Amino acid sequence: MSAWLPAWLLPDRFAWPWALLALLLPWLVWWLWPRAPAGEPALRVPWGERLRAVQAGAPGAIPLRRLPWLLLLAWALLCVALARPQRLGEPVAPPRSGREMVLALDLSASMGEQDMELGGRAVDRLTAAKAVIDDFLRRRSGDRVGLIVFGDRAFVLTPPTADLRTVREQLGDTAISLAGRATALGDAIGLAVRRLQAQPPGERVLILLTDGVNTAGVLDPQQAARIARDAGVRIHAIAFGGDGGALSLFGLRLPLGGDEVDEAGLRRIAQATGGRFYRARDTDELAGIYAELDRLEPIARRGPAVRPRIELYPAPLAAGLALLVLALLRRRVA
Repeated sequence: MSAWLPAWLLPDRFAWPWALLALLLPWLVWWLWPRAPAGEPALRVPWGERLRAVQAGAPGAIPLRRLPWLLLLAWALLCVALARPQRLGEPVAPPRSGREMVLALDLSASMGEQDMELGGRAVDRLTAAKAVIDDFLRRRSGDRVGLIVFGDRAFVLTPPTADLRTVREQLGDTAISLAGRATALGDAIGLAVRRLQAQPPGERVLILLTDGVNTAGVLDPQQAARIARDAGVRIHAIAFGGDGGALSLFGLRLPLGGDEVDEAGLRRIAQATGGRFYRARDTDELAGIYAELDRLEPIARRGPAVRPRIELYPAPLAAGLALLVLALLRRRVA
């Protein structure tokens, strides 16, 4: 039988169900309105006989006693329209493509070595890394990215979020030794794993960039790598710089020496978690690495199923207005 009824008579939900309370308003007005004492006319008019004739259904008269029912029905329809009846459509799961990713950036003192070039001028490693990572973030689409920095300790600057503009702003505010002068590599991995554990397996990715060896923290990097492997976190490790500072003399750059990056340790970390190891000795190589990471096949996933809400209020609204106009016209004729 419901197939023969209008959809707005059998809605799945009302957006504003409290509006249906207005249906009681005419009854409240009638109940609270003062009445004349029984047996005494409430109003004496010279055309009372004619009014009684109309109410009795005299030929050619307008049955005014039906008029309130038109108004009541119009009021009911308008109240239903105000409550916004809705029909829920078929569930739709929009496809999405993206990954849950954390970027871990080394801010130790060695990242201040001026052995990189950017735009034809010598810059420190952190400035070069920030420029490349910022460009990497600009190309992301559909990913949720978090940012971790580490020095003596590891800190979360932004948890995984789809607001990549905020991640880029936080990246731009980083500075050398902001988290200390040492390198807590293992702690950075452990913190990233903890942040990614809530995400679906297969979508947990950590991109780790460092220019040194583990010199601080409480967690050994290889132990942290095993924890990451067990948690399903894939680590792509980037060894950046490592040739020490440089002095420019007659257009030639002379290495000054410095701490070498732990390539072997980073390679083991990447291999243990199913990730890749990269070596970047200059800005161009680093940009190429992030470009390759950008081309990694994203994990397709479906978004949460939603049911579109189809508004049904136009039908009762139109019917209520039509009955209201009809009642007013009949009253005018009367």
